[in-house]
Amino acid sequence: MSRPLLLNAFDMMVPVHQSPGLWRHPEAGVARFDTLEYWTSLARTLEEGGFASLFLADIPGVYDVYGGGTGATARGGVQYPLLDPLVAVPAMAAATERLGFGVTASVTYEAPYLLARTFATLDHFTRGRVAWNVVTSYQDSAARNLGMDRQIPHDERYDRADEYMEVMYKLLEGSFEPGAVRADAEAGVFVDPDRAHPVGHEGTWFSVPGHALTHPGPQGTPLLFQAGASKRGQQFAVDHAEAIFFIGNTPQLVRRWTDGVRAGLAERGRAEDAVKTFTMATVVVAETDDEAHARLEGYRRHVDIEGALSLFGGWTGVDLAGADPDAPLEYVATDANQSALAAFTSLSPDRTWTVRDLAEFVAIGGRGPVIAGAPGTVADELERWREEACVDGFNISAAVRPADLERFTAMVSPELRRRGLLPDPASVPAGRTLREALTGAGPRLADDHRGASFRR
Repeated sequence: MSRPLLLNAFDMMVPVHQSPGLWRHPEAGVARFDTLEYWTSLARTLEEGGFASLFLADIPGVYDVYGGGTGATARGGVQYPLLDPLVAVPAMAAATERLGFGVTASVTYEAPYLLARTFATLDHFTRGRVAWNVVTSYQDSAARNLGMDRQIPHDERYDRADEYMEVMYKLLEGSFEPGAVRADAEAGVFVDPDRAHPVGHEGTWFSVPGHALTHPGPQGTPLLFQAGASKRGQQFAVDHAEAIFFIGNTPQLVRRWTDGVRAGLAERGRAEDAVKTFTMATVVVAETDDEAHARLEGYRRHVDIEGALSLFGGWTGVDLAGADPDAPLEYVATDANQSALAAFTSLSPDRTWTVRDLAEFVAIGGRGPVIAGAPGTVADELERWREEACVDGFNISAAVRPADLERFTAMVSPELRRRGLLPDPASVPAGRTLREALTGAGPRLADDHRGASFRR
């Protein structure tokens, strides 16, 4: 088999994720996004399609930048309403045997002591098939609703996140020794008190003196994803991540980021392949190239331009309401998602993006590329991106949900298997942890990972 292509589905428990307006398409089933059956059915589909995981984005606030309010966001269902993905994971895990689940949780707004319990519980209930997408969050609306005047400045969020991760490693790796949970009825000992320890953390931002509430699951620390492409975000990623997710509109842009990651890993003494890299792509597939392009053109009739600008405003903190549609975009530093704006301005030196260009581009597939074609064409383009961007795989997004992921499973996955890029589901043993499935290594953090140093 050729070097396998790693696939995650990129989704969110909302009416609109990356393609505003496409919820109105006749084939869209996302009006049922608030039913458990929608998500368990999708999980089974993805497992059949050879996806390693379902990667679930999340935000703790409502997009209220565009036009100074939430009108366009609400009308368009733009990542609103938003369900809690952590709640749905056990049900999806019960419906599958191999599929992993990457769940986003914010180190800015979640208490590490309780989040460690949540992830340890999910690791037990999924038998080691959970990942944590570590984010610092980027919305002022979230900060205000969670008791702050405004969000913490960008780089300070990452400084605080470094300490947050230290607390999590102490709780998930160091509080319980191996064998601490004995469940020994004859001895009358369930947990050996000599093997369960308080973590004794006292730092700049966090004080956690006591024991972890929950013993670690099969992975200990869940597989660690990170999606920061800013300079400070990449520093954080090479210190902590085992998988990094980028969103860029050209393979050359993504290659700049992946090269930076590998250089950073070398500086920190980690192996160059210690981190798997992924980039996003939205795939529209049909039996022929012409049919796929016609399908994509049909999608364009349903796009919501205001919704797209609301989405962009939420990412970047930049309000483009009332802007000249033919005016060029300019980079401004904000405390929101810095890489989202930079991808269309300072990181795209060969193109000047106007507001109109931006809205039309974001309207289908967000900030990533849209790949349309027959199964062979799609597979060719995925292989090209993999080589030119130097990534290990893709987070595949759907414009029409869940139809595009169902079509990918039915049409693209068989072509990737024919090329030796994707294993047949029957050949993949059940019982592997997500860390084993994505990294090819063991179920626990690698010995050279920072978190491993906190084990007793």
